[in-house]
Amino acid sequence: MLRALTSALRLPSPRRPLEARGCAANLAAANREIQVCALAGPDQAGSPKAVLSPAGITEILMNRPSARNALGNVFVSELLEALAQLREDRQVRVLIFRSGVKGVFCAGADLKEREQMSEAEVGVFVQRLRGLMNEIAAFPAPTIAAMDGFALGGGLELALACDLRVAGTGHGERWAASSAVMGLTETTRGLLPGAAWAFSGLPLPMQIHHPYSILAGGTQRLPRCLGVALAKELIFTGRRLSGAQAQALGLVNHAVAQNEEGNAAYHRARALAQEILPQAPIAVRLGKVAIDRGTEVDIASGMAIEGICYAQNIPTRDRLEGMAAFREKRPPRFVGE
Repeated sequence: MLRALTSALRLPSPRRPLEARGCAANLAAANREIQVCALAGPDQAGSPKAVLSPAGITEILMNRPSARNALGNVFVSELLEALAQLREDRQVRVLIFRSGVKGVFCAGADLKEREQMSEAEVGVFVQRLRGLMNEIAAFPAPTIAAMDGFALGGGLELALACDLRVAGTGHGERWAASSAVMGLTETTRGLLPGAAWAFSGLPLPMQIHHPYSILAGGTQRLPRCLGVALAKELIFTGRRLSGAQAQALGLVNHAVAQNEEGNAAYHRARALAQEILPQAPIAVRLGKVAIDRGTEVDIASGMAIEGICYAQNIPTRDRLEGMAAFREKRPPRFVGE
């Protein structure tokens, strides 16, 4: 078991970064539903203010206004493509998911598109959708969902697949359009959160053992986030939560007052990413692996996973740099090696 874990936990080798990394270049690709924007800042090497540069923060901008960022075929394909390119890029230290559509983070599955699919096509699509959520959850760098607006059904499942969540919230009509509203509302439509069983075209016993049925979405990640009783209540009732209510339950890390532009959650997510950015990237990535893998097993196995991650961090240049910076009483300069 430990040998298999060691192989699975190996960090990916560095890869050539994406060719188009500038925000302006990517935002110009308005015909794409998913746009990648790598933030850049002035070169401040050697300056104590270097941690203020946004270089290292990458954003995935979801931009499908005609369907309120609903999870359709093209949307899912482009998102999978972006994740495949970014996951091996060591320049990506934090990944933010945000919306380019005011008032909505992600409205969930595209039910209109789904109505046009055959049963077999729906089964394939739902499996790809589940695969997408697992790709987000397994992304090596920390991920943050900036929720300015609605995140319902699959939209909340996407946010749950992220490591951290920030919600914009406010009171009254002035802020209502861009305030976060979230919930797993599938039971109000006769559906089950994250389930593909009814659509896969396979006998139920085969579906239960299908890998994407094991790696489920809402019914699995919500109880891991909130606990079983709260998750059941929210799924059974299909209840919608405001950002403030979600923070009180622990569903989001931060709920911030909405602003005039309707992007307060995004700005708080940027600030949170800036806090993560100066930390040792390999240690952060290994910490994510240790937590994610360790919470799915018993404590003894979790400790073994932690030990494997710790052993991988020992020979890194960043660990030596951290120790040297501590001795010399200066800020460390981590390079991700």
